[in-house]
Amino acid sequence: MADGLSLPQIYHKATLPRRPAPFSIRLSAEERSRLEAEAQGMPLGGYIKAKALGAPPLKRMAVVEDRQALARALALLGQTHYANNLNQLAHLANMGALPLTPEVIEELEGTLRLIGEVRALIVRAMGVRKDA
Repeated sequence: MADGLSLPQIYHKATLPRRPAPFSIRLSAEERSRLEAEAQGMPLGGYIKAKALGAPPLKRMAVVEDRQALARALALLGQTHYANNLNQLAHLANMGALPLTPEVIEELEGTLRLIGEVRALIVRAMGVRKDA
């Protein structure tokens, strides 16, 4: 077939919707700085598009203030299967089949401590006030 493509590949390529061509604009350094300040952390392209079309600007992206704390929190989450385990425990509890033995209670308390630690790390990483 043409260009080394099979018939299904040509058909698939032809049925994909075409994206419109990008639009570019030249800004002076001062104009760009002003728009970046107005955007308050939003992606500049999205801010300019919203401003030009009179649409409300998109929500500002969260700023990570402490990347090490966020990395530790994500590492803790990655090393555990707590989300899956908690889901299984909730399922058993809803069925009335969860025996609350001292071992189960100890495991649940340990999980709650870990979740609290991860939450504290994420709150610190995102720069959220303690009372928030």
